Amino acid sequence: MTYTINMDELLKINSDAQYLINETDDPKELDLIKQDFLGKKGTLTIAMKAIAGLPEDIRPEVGRLANEIKQDLEKKIEEKKQTQKDAKKNVSDSIKNESKTTISSSSTIDVTQPADFKSQPPLGHLHLVTQAIAEITSIFEKIGFARVRYPEVEWDYYAFEALNFPENHPARDDWETFFIKAAKDPKLGPMILTPHTSSGQIREMEQNKPPIRMLNIAKCYRRQSDVSHTPMFHQFEGLVVAENISITHLKGVLDYFVKSYFGENRISRIRPYQFQFTEPSFEVDVSCGVCNGRGCRLCKEGWLEMGGAGIVHPNVLKYCKIDSKKYSGFAFGWGVERVLMMKEGLELDDLRMLYSSNLDFLKQF
Repeated sequence: MTYTINMDELLKINSDAQYLINETDDPKELDLIKQDFLGKKGTLTIAMKAIAGLPEDIRPEVGRLANEIKQDLEKKIEEKKQTQKDAKKNVSDSIKNESKTTISSSSTIDVTQPADFKSQPPLGHLHLVTQAIAEITSIFEKIGFARVRYPEVEWDYYAFEALNFPENHPARDDWETFFIKAAKDPKLGPMILTPHTSSGQIREMEQNKPPIRMLNIAKCYRRQSDVSHTPMFHQFEGLVVAENISITHLKGVLDYFVKSYFGENRISRIRPYQFQFTEPSFEVDVSCGVCNGRGCRLCKEGWLEMGGAGIVHPNVLKYCKIDSKKYSGFAFGWGVERVLMMKEGLELDDLRMLYSSNLDFLKQF
């Protein structure tokens, strides 16, 4: 039987071969495809032998097409093999590089061996102020203070009036406080950014009746900016209201916090002062951690000022409809950043550094 060939059959052979070459990524399959189409008994090889039996007028054209198909298939097969070799080499190189920092599955794992952190991406951590807030919260929770949060955008009533501030008090003007462009409330007055966490005292006593033991930590806003002040800062506010609360209880809480946060060798003292919402009122000082209270270049006289405190003013209790004859309480409000700056081992001479993008500074903590 004589085998005959034409151009359509050659094109069909080429199409089949091209499809099989494109579909495989196996070098062994490529060798089989080459053998099936271009080997001694391959489909294209047999077809090319049959060209000799074609009429002379079409033989050259069919022969030229067959040779082009053969050359194209050989080239495609070689290119595919080279692509596979390159891919295999890249995988091998990648494995070699990874093996420098990974342990072979067949080796014994030493769990005590230090990790190679050089190959790991850098890890972030909580901001220094966030760390301080978490530590302060933990200290007061141990003696029964419940953590609460109240609005940063506040009404004048809660920030000033209910805290016994007179109308003409300097803190209520726009040189000290940020006012919001909003309509005044008939009862609550203008809207402001809360200048202190003390407004939380009023909201707490409106919502809960004694006994109360509250810790309010929040952002505050004042029009101040220098090495020891920023327009936005954090305060933590403590409030205790119950029967027979006295200065003795306040001093005990102060000493507990100072020793827990600053260290067992530190002590606190209170000095008479004047605040609108406490009576009597005190400034709270902490013994210097550098000289242990003897006096040095940092503290001058052995003490560092921490913040304010006092016995809740009877008028404040009345605003919250709490019987001031039956109940009494104490309150304190201190800056998170301020007590943080006073902590031993932390050299921070400009409060604004805490809110900078200086990674050399921030990565220390």
